[in-house]
Amino acid sequence: MSAIEPVGAVTAGLGEGPLWDTASETLLWVDIPGGYVHRTDPRTGAETSVHLGEPVSAVLPARDGSLLAAVGHRLIELGTGAVLAEVPPKPDMRFNDGAADPRGRLYLGTMHTAQLPGTACLYRLNRARVFEPVLEGVTISNGLGWSPDGGILYYVDTTSMCVEAIAYDPESGELGARRVFAEFTEEQGRPDGLTVDEDGFVWVALIRGAALHRYAPDGRLDSVVELPVSHPTSCAFGGPDRDELYVTTTRDLLTGQQRAEQPLAGRLLRLRPGVRGPEPFLVELDS
Repeated sequence: MSAIEPVGAVTAGLGEGPLWDTASETLLWVDIPGGYVHRTDPRTGAETSVHLGEPVSAVLPARDGSLLAAVGHRLIELGTGAVLAEVPPKPDMRFNDGAADPRGRLYLGTMHTAQLPGTACLYRLNRARVFEPVLEGVTISNGLGWSPDGGILYYVDTTSMCVEAIAYDPESGELGARRVFAEFTEEQGRPDGLTVDEDGFVWVALIRGAALHRYAPDGRLDSVVELPVSHPTSCAFGGPDRDELYVTTTRDLLTGQQRAEQPLAGRLLRLRPGVRGPEPFLVELDS
């Protein structure tokens, strides 16, 4: 395990959604309340940012070379601003975490800004570019990741204080039986974003917990990586050899004293954990 280091110079209010862009060998991530999409080159530390003027919860490369962004209740094409799909607008409801499955199907979850229980949903974008609900009655739809064989979807509804393992059909995209994969206490922190490494181990960012947890495919806690920030939000593998783990963090949720004690809060962090991630999945808009 290498030392944990900041990458670039951006400090986000609420950093989220890290994703490696293989084509440019850069790390894409967002500042949700700031409305920024950031692109960081880890080789040089150079950064470019696009301000969208409203909360943006995810940025996702597509197979056609475009970049997609989840803004409010809409999925747009970054650059043109074209609206590709949307869910019905509801007061104080917005998209949250999202990911493509190995076949390129796009999943995006929602959350109410006041975290009203059971009001959110996980959606899948179909070939007609319509969002279909696949998991309803959730509260904060968060981390998503697939096992190496595509047969398990790992899923987080943060307030449930667990990661679920959901049977998944890679051919159809249909979800099956659900079970608890890993549970957490408030002392450990709350599960937020996650990623799955090449060996099928699940990495979970624990917001309020100052750590990443790595779980074996059987649900056994394999290791804990302590972080210099109390509120990590998500993690993703990247780098030319996919052996770097990037962690987004938040500053907005900290007290003034915590901010003084945690100068790296809000920064993009990197470590080399000694394992690799899979090739990042790209969105196929007509999957």
